[in-house]
Amino acid sequence: MEWLSGQDAERFILIAVGFSVILILNYFVRWALSNSVKNNSNKYRARKAVNLLAYLLLISVVLFVYSDKLGNIGVALGVAGVGIAFALQEVIVSLAGWLNMMIAGTVSVGNRIKVGDVKGDVIDIGILTTTIMEIGDWVQGDLYNGRLVTLSNSFVFKEKVHNYSG
Repeated sequence: MEWLSGQDAERFILIAVGFSVILILNYFVRWALSNSVKNNSNKYRARKAVNLLAYLLLISVVLFVYSDKLGNIGVALGVAGVGIAFALQEVIVSLAGWLNMMIAGTVSVGNRIKVGDVKGDVIDIGILTTTIMEIGDWVQGDLYNGRLVTLSNSFVFKEKVHNYSG
């Protein structure tokens, strides 16, 4: 157990305690939201926001614990940041699309939308993807055809979105 000695042990304990506190707080906040917010759409958005905040806090705990080591790799991360931003541009646009949907309310869970050739009901809006239960195609009328279509949230900016529920 040489790896768990001195400063490593302190860091491990700090991270474990921080994670435990954040996860317990996340649970109680989600429980309070479930009991106090009556509108399902608002409840869904609030739970997504609370989960995102919890993830950011978890990352912050790790960064705080290892903050003394971050100065050494700051320059390397700055140089690599350009390459990372280029490689993750689709992810960044998807995140921006999610923020657009959450803040502006252009698309929400339960809406019937058409994006490109896909038409259906939105059943989940994640940070990077939106899941649609498809209707039509080989099935006549507005019946579900059994396919779940997952779209990158970048569709908000890249394609026309027809919202039949708006």
